[in-house]
Amino acid sequence: MKIMMLLKHRITNATFTTSIPMTKSFKLLPLKKSLRNHGKLKEALDVLNVLDQQGVRVNPETYIYLLMACADMKALAEGRQVHDHMVTNGIAIDAILSVKLITMYAKCGNLEYAREVFDKMAQRNKFMWNAMIGAYARQGGCREALVLYDQMKGMGLQPDNFTFPCVLKACAAMVALDKGKEIHEYVREVGLESHVIVGNAVMDMYVKCRSLNDARKVFEKMPERNVVSWNAMIAGCVQNGYCQEALELFHIMQKSLKPDLLTITSALSACGHLGSLQQGKEIHGSLITGGFESDFVVMSALVGMYAKCGSIYHARDVFDRMSQRDVISWTAMIAGYVENCHVDEALKFFRKMLLAGFEPDAVTIASVFQACGQIPALQRGKEIYNYVIRRGFDSHFLVGSALVAMYAKCGSIVDAHHAFDRIPRRDVVSWTAMIVGYAQNGYGDRALNLFRQMQLAGMKPDSFTLASLISACASFGALQLGKEIHGYMLRRQLESDVSMCNTLIDMYVKCGSLEDAIWVFNKMSQKDVVSWTTMIAGYGMHGQGHLALKLLSHMEKTGVKPNHVTFTGVLSACSHAGLVNEGCKYFEVMRRDHHITPRVEHYACVVDLLGRAGQLNKALDFVNKMPIEPNSSVWGALLGACRIHHNINVGEFVAERLFQLEPESVGNYVLLSNIYAAAGRWNDVAKIRNLMRDKGLKKSPGCSWIEFNNTTHVFNAGDRSHPQVEKIYEMLESLAGQMQAAGYVPETNFVLHDVAEEAKQHILCGHSERLAIAFGIINTYPETSIRITKNLRVCGDCHTATKFITKILGRKIIVRDASRFHHFKDGLCSCGDYW
Repeated sequence: MKIMMLLKHRITNATFTTSIPMTKSFKLLPLKKSLRNHGKLKEALDVLNVLDQQGVRVNPETYIYLLMACADMKALAEGRQVHDHMVTNGIAIDAILSVKLITMYAKCGNLEYAREVFDKMAQRNKFMWNAMIGAYARQGGCREALVLYDQMKGMGLQPDNFTFPCVLKACAAMVALDKGKEIHEYVREVGLESHVIVGNAVMDMYVKCRSLNDARKVFEKMPERNVVSWNAMIAGCVQNGYCQEALELFHIMQKSLKPDLLTITSALSACGHLGSLQQGKEIHGSLITGGFESDFVVMSALVGMYAKCGSIYHARDVFDRMSQRDVISWTAMIAGYVENCHVDEALKFFRKMLLAGFEPDAVTIASVFQACGQIPALQRGKEIYNYVIRRGFDSHFLVGSALVAMYAKCGSIVDAHHAFDRIPRRDVVSWTAMIVGYAQNGYGDRALNLFRQMQLAGMKPDSFTLASLISACASFGALQLGKEIHGYMLRRQLESDVSMCNTLIDMYVKCGSLEDAIWVFNKMSQKDVVSWTTMIAGYGMHGQGHLALKLLSHMEKTGVKPNHVTFTGVLSACSHAGLVNEGCKYFEVMRRDHHITPRVEHYACVVDLLGRAGQLNKALDFVNKMPIEPNSSVWGALLGACRIHHNINVGEFVAERLFQLEPESVGNYVLLSNIYAAAGRWNDVAKIRNLMRDKGLKKSPGCSWIEFNNTTHVFNAGDRSHPQVEKIYEMLESLAGQMQAAGYVPETNFVLHDVAEEAKQHILCGHSERLAIAFGIINTYPETSIRITKNLRVCGDCHTATKFITKILGRKIIVRDASRFHHFKDGLCSCGDYW
């Protein structure tokens, strides 16, 4: 009776309110609800110990519920105690208890104990194999999961609808496409492809292995689709760059199923990547009516969407209205500021986050490093790295990769290499950051060597790596490295990937090899709107406006609908080629026939179109009649036109607008100063320069670079630091004599300094593009095209001089300046002297 009283007392204290019969075989079934709802695990174990002391045998079902509770609460020590109690009391550990033990240990993060239970079982049924395979798959032991899968089949046990999702998850995590395809084939053989959970797992595997076409085939064949099915396909499209398709699927899904939070966040991500602000706003509206607006995960996704669409004001408005915030919300806002080049604001926001008591995660730190790289702010980046070390983030691969990228963008390639060496476990992103860093700093040979080392280290470059490398080549005109990567893609049979081919076209266009871009475009068996748009924009950049319009017509005939980005390329192509009537026509076609509401970038293109043609008053009238507020790109296009046509009155009016919009943008002050200098108004030039000095603004010096033997050679105006400086200036002197004999007269009005005429001629001779051209002539074969890049608009006198050089030497010279390409050959330029 005393024992009974004691037990009842302990049970009551443990809040197990259901009456429990006291027998020699004791069941604690009433513990199930109480344990899982109230977490009274320690009290339950106390009761278990009392029963053990009194010789009361506990029923195996009790252990099941105790193990489930330990698993739910990830209570490893208590789980181990229950396991020891079972062994001590001679409980026969059958298949059910084994599964519960394996699951408990796995959820507590101890796969070693889980495997020990599994290995001790002489007879293993399918449930045990599934439990152990699932444990490995969920806890990152993907290779072991696949080994056990093969062993299970070897034992004559047929995997089922529980096995396949686990092993397919392992394949997805390892990006093991071949193994995934093998498992998919076996799924077909056993007739489980139509099972919705298995089908979802197959599709998810293909998505994460970047094989979207295979994922599509699975999705289309599924007899039954649930929300998970749609989410996997929509997220897969977003992850693989098919954002328009993702939104189309999203709209189709809504006809039969209600989207959940994951669907909404994927759709918002797609809108962000596409810059589709209007669709993003429509989804935002549906969130309000659907009651999702209180969910801070969705709100964080909204912040990211607005930021990616360039609407940082709306992003901040959503953030400020959030009743609850977490580190993801703050990080989304910081990343938004970085993406929109509000770098100082991003760093201020980071400080606000710390003051608000939020601990940044690896993604936050990566965004902050990206901000430091954009400024660039090497010292500030180092200070943040010291903070990272104190917080213990420095070993995280994402932080390490971002640190490498930050150092590289700040030009500190030695620090970047040291940071790369310190990354304990390098992944594809780490290697990519270092390779891109070398490419950005002109070390194409090192980038190429590291790319090869990456492969020797067993790292298989994925589409992200290749796209990043190709984009880096495009940004810095590294044509040879770009061709090497293209060769790798051909050897790996990756040229069928539409997204990768689009990136290749963009790279060849920006490296000045329009012929290679056309070759890639023509070889594509499938082309999406990005393919056509990139090629149209490419023709525009190279001054081939008529070909751009011809390609647009061909695009429409194939049934591909042009989007807002396509028309930006079309209008820009018309502007560069002087096709004023055609440009104005397509602006109306876009609105009338394609129902595309013009964005600010379209208006900027039309202003540029009219301004370049000298129709400045018409351009100004067009700006004044815009239905949306003109931004700096619109006014900037007009100010650039004022510089070309030496219109001081309109230039001063436009500059005032720009000074209000962008008081810290040095380019606007420089443009107005150049307008004054061209008119000989040196006092006004001095006023502008004093104003810049007072604001702490400095003009970016003009520089040009040329790639030779996988190394980029950079030249500044008047540069005498190059090892071949004597040969370069001797070549320029020789060319000057030949050019004058051929009729060249220096256009000294392009020298924007108040100096003597002879000094102006000397300055022109030392312009960075001429130094780069001279280097190219000295170091390349006569039949080789010389390709140079300049960070500013090419000088008018250098443009004339380059035409003379090509006629004298019979060389082809391709110059990429801040906005377009000039192809010089036989004394002529592709721009027709209209630029």
